[in-house]
Amino acid sequence: MLSGKRIILGVTGGIAAYKAAFLLRALQKAGAEVRVTMTPAATRFVGTETFSSLSKHEVAVDVFPENESATQSWTQHISWGEWADLFIIAPCTANTLAKIATGAADNMLTSTVLAARCPLLICPTMDGEMYKSPAVQKNLSTVQEFGYHVLEPEEGYLASGLEGKGRLPETNLILEKCSTVLRQHQSEGPLTGKKVVVTAGPTREHIDPVRFISNPSSGKMGLAMAEAARNMGAEVTLIHGPITMNAPTDIISIEIKSTEELFEQVKNHSDADVIVMAAAVSDFTPEKKHAEKVKKDKANSSIKLKQTPDILAWLGDHKKNGQVLIGFAMETENLIENAEKKLKKKKADWIIANSLNEDDSGFESDRNKVHLLGKKDAVQIEGLKSEVAREVLSHIFDNS
Repeated sequence: MLSGKRIILGVTGGIAAYKAAFLLRALQKAGAEVRVTMTPAATRFVGTETFSSLSKHEVAVDVFPENESATQSWTQHISWGEWADLFIIAPCTANTLAKIATGAADNMLTSTVLAARCPLLICPTMDGEMYKSPAVQKNLSTVQEFGYHVLEPEEGYLASGLEGKGRLPETNLILEKCSTVLRQHQSEGPLTGKKVVVTAGPTREHIDPVRFISNPSSGKMGLAMAEAARNMGAEVTLIHGPITMNAPTDIISIEIKSTEELFEQVKNHSDADVIVMAAAVSDFTPEKKHAEKVKKDKANSSIKLKQTPDILAWLGDHKKNGQVLIGFAMETENLIENAEKKLKKKKADWIIANSLNEDDSGFESDRNKVHLLGKKDAVQIEGLKSEVAREVLSHIFDNS
């Protein structure tokens, strides 16, 4: 849900300000672009250089910066307010909370709150007794009446040396809340109401319990396709082999190992409106699988193989009316020619083709360079895999 999103991170003057640097990195790892605004008090805990280095953007602190530039001017709160998909304030002190509740705008952060067109998530962080005080509780009620979102603090050891409710929640909880807020404010997309199945990662064809035939697929492209479909409103089921990343918690996830297991799960979900076959499926499997580890001194020097089921071809032969079938083609030569043959032979609607010989493309890379081939259309797309996935699905369904 955070992939490709534009996020403002507001940091206020509490001891938890240092944790905002970890939150910033986590947001970036989730695929978001982040800009930071700080209150003057926050800079007494963490310097602006830390956040500017991490975000690759200047940090906004003052409404009237001393050295005004093209990127920092007194109207920056307006441009940032139009730019952002989400505004997070973490940590948010009692002082800044009071300003938001009353509409005060005496620094860049509070001015940007008033100018923001996007949802606002407030993470109040302070001493336990301060948090329980009538004024703070009233301000929390007020900002929620405004439609702002609040993530309650956690209980634990506080900077004062006391224990109570006032700690900034763990980064993963903030990310989950961000995703929830974005979903609540998400307008209907071209895949709203559609069921989408995405396969991802490698399959493993075991020779014995410790040896198998496989490939270097990380599953990154498949996960990117699943997340892009979800962000476009789809109900997504992800069927994946052994992948290097955790599947998103808000996507139905089914883990498989072999091509045969993948085939069974695909058949079970073949009534989906859209099927994206991004998994790197093994074409061959050993004819004989040994129940115990084969000892070196007793092993045969050759392994007899047989073909695995052609899942994409089966889906093409069993396509229901209106179903969209998207396949992948990984090639080392004659990329377009082989992809066009696959498109026709497998009765797919689209083939996403990429070459292992291209830089920043293929297995394990965070980036990809693909050719999207349809029956009447072809386009080349490159960038981060999250960007490629979004552009691929937008091209297919915004033009359908």
